[in-house]
Amino acid sequence: MRPTPVLSWLFVGWTLIALVALWWPGAGPLWWGYGGLLAVIVLGDVLALWRTPVPQVERTLPGTLSQGEWCTVALLVRSPARRRLRLLVHDQHPAAFEVAGLPASLLLSPLGEARLDYRLRPGRRGDFVFTGVDLALYSSLALWRRRRRLVLSERVRVVPALAALRRGIALAAQDARLGAGVHPHQRRGSDGDFHQLRDYRAGDLLRQIDWKASARAQRPISREYRESRDQQLVFLLDCGRHMRHLGDGLGHLDAALAALLLVSGLAVRQGDAVGLMSYGGTSRWCPPRQGQPALRRLLDDCYDLQPTLEAADPLLAAATLQQRLRRRALVVLITCGRDEDQEGLEQAARLLGRDHLLLLADLRERSLDGALNLPLRDLSDALRFHALRDWRERRRVRCARLRRRGVLVLDLLPGQLPAALADRYLAIKRAGML
Repeated sequence: MRPTPVLSWLFVGWTLIALVALWWPGAGPLWWGYGGLLAVIVLGDVLALWRTPVPQVERTLPGTLSQGEWCTVALLVRSPARRRLRLLVHDQHPAAFEVAGLPASLLLSPLGEARLDYRLRPGRRGDFVFTGVDLALYSSLALWRRRRRLVLSERVRVVPALAALRRGIALAAQDARLGAGVHPHQRRGSDGDFHQLRDYRAGDLLRQIDWKASARAQRPISREYRESRDQQLVFLLDCGRHMRHLGDGLGHLDAALAALLLVSGLAVRQGDAVGLMSYGGTSRWCPPRQGQPALRRLLDDCYDLQPTLEAADPLLAAATLQQRLRRRALVVLITCGRDEDQEGLEQAARLLGRDHLLLLADLRERSLDGALNLPLRDLSDALRFHALRDWRERRRVRCARLRRRGVLVLDLLPGQLPAALADRYLAIKRAGML
């Protein structure tokens, strides 16, 4: 129970009357009368507030929220009091969420109810808890304020931005550069699954002609193929300390998960099986599966992954994955490599390259790229520039050595990863490299 500014000003007025009474004794009775009346009003007001029942609150919000996207939360406040209630409402949301519309003032009619909508935007992935609701009830004369905390616990999970992922899949399907998009793509070559026989068309390869069928039909008949289905796509995701870098509000691991889910959606629509293995302090294994249930399972397994403080060992992760995979697969290794990781990455590439096609997505920091474009004003700026140039050159040599070993390498910024990885996956499918 706390006094409001209104009560404070009333006491200020009583004090001023006392000061006047010091110089003019005739103001003494006024001071006593004012004080007595004020005491009766204040005590009556505080007793009425103490007896006022606490309103009931219900919260309505989705069980799954998307990282970085605004959503609306509704609070339904019901008053059991037989008088009008003025109160201040604040929902105890997780500290990692950005909120608009709180705290909010409400005026409830006797035995009435009111709905309060506010917006929030999660800044991090994972599991979070709304612990309760804070209410500040005002007395009838607004002289006192009583704070009550209602326990209203509710657990939510925050996943990578699903709306952006859906838009990415739709754009990839409509992009003319990606051929037929995420739908089965008819091929003229002989790689892939046999689809049907059809009449010969100009431009068909000689080995595409089915001579037996042509003899029976007395006209040239060609075999038509489509991209192979039922193939495996497995992500090898680094969750070590190098993935903790933040840029533009999102971390490297956030960008990696966004790309992972985007390409997984494309692969599922292509009929491929999708799996995931994480390493670098957090070890999770999701075996390759097909269909939309597999995509939901993948989301459940990876939405709360966070970068750790441990050093990642790509060679150990590659050896573990090699034992778990029984069929040839496209292995997508997402990491943020350093010079000290070169030997481990080359050994991992040599091990996985025996039975699988390896695609390495090596992320780099945007801040380092931006530092290369800063103006040179003194010696320290020049030293920084040449150090960054040396770093870029070592990185280029490292990627070139991996490419010579047959590894497909993407050297790019985190924000470029989702589109580039989807483009490369569909290009691999069209080329029949699996």
